[in-house]
Amino acid sequence: MLKAGIAGATGYTGLELIRLLLRHPQVEIACVTSETYQGQSVAEVFPSLTGFCDLKTVPLDSLRAEDLDVLFLALPHTAAMDQVPRFLTSNCRVIDLSADYRLKNASVYAAWYAVPHKNPETLKEAVYGLPEIHRSAIQSAKLVANPGCYPTSVILALAPLLSSDRVDPDSIVADSKSGVSGAGRKTALHTQFCEANEGVSAYALGTHRHTPEIEQEVSALAGREIRISFSPHLMPMTRGILSTVYLNLTREATLEDVLGTYREFYKNEPFVRVLPEGRFANTRFVAGTNFCDIGAHVDPRTRRVVITSAIDNLVKGASGQAVQNMNLMLGINEKTGLDFPALVP
Repeated sequence: MLKAGIAGATGYTGLELIRLLLRHPQVEIACVTSETYQGQSVAEVFPSLTGFCDLKTVPLDSLRAEDLDVLFLALPHTAAMDQVPRFLTSNCRVIDLSADYRLKNASVYAAWYAVPHKNPETLKEAVYGLPEIHRSAIQSAKLVANPGCYPTSVILALAPLLSSDRVDPDSIVADSKSGVSGAGRKTALHTQFCEANEGVSAYALGTHRHTPEIEQEVSALAGREIRISFSPHLMPMTRGILSTVYLNLTREATLEDVLGTYREFYKNEPFVRVLPEGRFANTRFVAGTNFCDIGAHVDPRTRRVVITSAIDNLVKGASGQAVQNMNLMLGINEKTGLDFPALVP
């Protein structure tokens, strides 16, 4: 069995990693770390895991790279930078679920995260972990930067069209809505029940830190620098992201044309489901899964194409995608431990 470590195991993405790896037939969770719940068992922190995982959390500094085949870093932004270099000195593969290695330009990282990057030279080694776009590079990578949840939904919605000449890439507007778990497990006023329930609110308009990540990948796909309008919203639900993405058409296109482009682009992708005409993405039908559901609409009146994209922010938007990347890095079938239906009918 391959040995996996999870640093930051007591957050929501840590819990999801544990849940997914417990059912993985080729990987064993060797150790878990937590600074907040140090010394407590995983089942004490997450009673749902009682009888499934009795590992006790240990300090991150106690982990040794040579004891692990893969390490998941589910740490807050800016914290992973201090840890990654020491784990790259052995055969251990590292999957960072924070934003610390997603951006290729250290100055862009500093501008959006308000701290200088401590290891700018390591940014060149990191592979952006979106398998549908970077599968080959992921397979040979030692360090994978797991994508953010919003970027996953938006980039997958855009990728097929950016490879065609039907749309204007400079017209992209992405409107995204996320469940409260996307804000993490730490206490904050805006995520308390009475503040979030029965309301929908936009936040970080024009300033959300996932913006440069989306623009980096969209620009690479388009072959030139692209700027987008990205508007995130907080929804009163636990998990899920729905992104609705708008682009102007540059020439006439039918819905059949657009759906055909998506089906061809994703025909060999195990976790992207292109919906039939008249159906649009719904977070309910991807809850708890590693799927991204995509639906499309062409509006001839406004000469605009509208793409809907739904993922579970904790699975395809975080831990599930991390396990998918792990499978690719370790030479395991990509779908292993991830091929199951949604939590609801």
